[in-house]
Amino acid sequence: MPVLTAAVLAAFVGYAGAWYFGAVEGNFALLLFLATVVTGIYWLAERLYFLPQRRKAAAVLDEQFSQRRAGLAAQGITQVDGDVAPARQRLLMQPWWLDWTAGLFPVILAVFVLRSFLFEPFKIPSGSMIPTLLVGDLILVNKFTYGVRLPVVNIKLTEGTPPQRGDVMVFRYPPKPSLDYIKRVIGVPGDEVAYLNKQLTVNGQPVPKKALPDFFDDDAMLYFKQFEETLGDKRLRILNDEGRPAFIPGVENFPYKQDCRYSVEGVVCKVPQDHYFMMGDNRDNSLDSRYWGFVPDRNIVGKAFFIWMNFGSFKRIGSFE
Repeated sequence: MPVLTAAVLAAFVGYAGAWYFGAVEGNFALLLFLATVVTGIYWLAERLYFLPQRRKAAAVLDEQFSQRRAGLAAQGITQVDGDVAPARQRLLMQPWWLDWTAGLFPVILAVFVLRSFLFEPFKIPSGSMIPTLLVGDLILVNKFTYGVRLPVVNIKLTEGTPPQRGDVMVFRYPPKPSLDYIKRVIGVPGDEVAYLNKQLTVNGQPVPKKALPDFFDDDAMLYFKQFEETLGDKRLRILNDEGRPAFIPGVENFPYKQDCRYSVEGVVCKVPQDHYFMMGDNRDNSLDSRYWGFVPDRNIVGKAFFIWMNFGSFKRIGSFE
């Protein structure tokens, strides 16, 4: 068992290392699921077999020591040198290969349940959601609002509340589902979304837009036009880059592309059933549904709702819309 366990642990470390250095495309949900299963098997084996065997060996040692003392007492010897307590403790001690598997199972199980069904942490890697979310924000994503899903396969178990316009949502990037993206829900199934000349319209109704003071982007060292949009019952801030044209370049082929009309002014799309139209708040610096299409319901990960840390600015901590 020690050799087998060492091989299993080495496989996990090797996979994590290859993922870190970019040699393989990692899947943390799958890795955590496998770790939970493997450590769970060891935990059951420990409870049902290995621990009873060690206790049995300790009981045999105690019995042998008692018999020895009884034999010596029969010969008139009442003082016996030696103590079996250290030897008994060594027999009961969990070996390293169980300590690193069965011993870790409760912690790994708790992380697996928490991450899979309740809340999952994410780090914002790009500026596509500025000014709402900044690069380096560490956020929490609610995994049950939109319905509980099985980890890894992402099959929905409960319906939950459907995504609403204005929600900030994490989802699996449709062209490459191993990647997680974060954008804002702009169109829900059945909506007609138009983004023409940098004006957002939903179902023929222009989204109210109010000018705010310009936003200074510390990373780009530039000022951008900032506006407040009212989308449904949510008020959100967006940015526009006056130097970027309304035309959308480099549009990919994607399912239901025939439901979109592109022009020099922008794009108009009819959102299919069980799909969502997503956009970043940094409108002219966001690779979103305008470029790669709609997000199917099966790709939903959860609703982003809280910044729990930004090591560059503690003032960032808190909820957001």
